[in-house]
Amino acid sequence: MKTEPLKKLLGRTDIVDFPKLELFGIDIKVDTGAYTSSFHCHHIELENNILKCQFLDPEHEKYHDKYFTFKEFILKSVKSSNGITEDRFIVKTDILIFNEIHTIELSLTERGSMTYPVLLGRKFLSKKFIIDTAKKNISFKKLNKKASK
Repeated sequence: MKTEPLKKLLGRTDIVDFPKLELFGIDIKVDTGAYTSSFHCHHIELENNILKCQFLDPEHEKYHDKYFTFKEFILKSVKSSNGITEDRFIVKTDILIFNEIHTIELSLTERGSMTYPVLLGRKFLSKKFIIDTAKKNISFKKLNKKASK
């Protein structure tokens, strides 16, 4: 009999790292209503089939002014929570959560006016996590508890 891997408990928010993007301590919000995860970007440009962007924006405390390029990406129509459909670039990178690296697909979008620069959608959450909306920052607290021992 095949057993499913244990799912970790995740709250409605957490603080994670994106090591390949050199972004650490990034606030995320769990959004089970969203299919794809999304990350706040600006200066998204497509030039010679290479996608170039900056994550976050100068107003964000973790902004580091670095450009990242992606040779592999897709362009997909995404319907946002306000019902408007827009074309977004989707890229793959790594996310560090619960001290484990996972591959994540992120749609790149303007989220500067939002409290959380990253939303984790169902495609990433499925089969890995159980969500308890009464909890917050479970992965981050667990990491800090280990570090203080």
